[in-house]
Amino acid sequence: MMKTSYIKLYFITLLAFFAIDIVWLTLVASSFYQKYIGFLMSPTPNWLAAILFYLLFILGILVFVVIPGLKENSLKAAMLRAALFGLVTYATYDLTNLATLKDWPLLVTIVDLAWGTVLSLSVSFVSYQAGKRLKI
Repeated sequence: MMKTSYIKLYFITLLAFFAIDIVWLTLVASSFYQKYIGFLMSPTPNWLAAILFYLLFILGILVFVVIPGLKENSLKAAMLRAALFGLVTYATYDLTNLATLKDWPLLVTIVDLAWGTVLSLSVSFVSYQAGKRLKI
């Protein structure tokens, strides 16, 4: 049975992710991606796919990064896992695109890998601190 504190932590983490990612998407990413991969972009996002990504990514951060870090009582261990998780998850998408799509820009891959790492670190830090306050 799931504890209420885990549900609270999930939603806190989701809000942190959304708040941080929306800044990236509105201030940097939209013009950057339009410039480099606009020829591939849909005029409207697939919202179902976007929502599923958010929900699954948050689950991954909690299961593989934050909860193990809280159990070990180690922010350092959590942040190391966070960096690796962000890098690996974003690399799965971007390196596959680089390997399989004609004209996929290397610069997009590099920027995305950096962003995925920073995003995962930032969200995981907020989530870890929230988990400490929730006494998880």
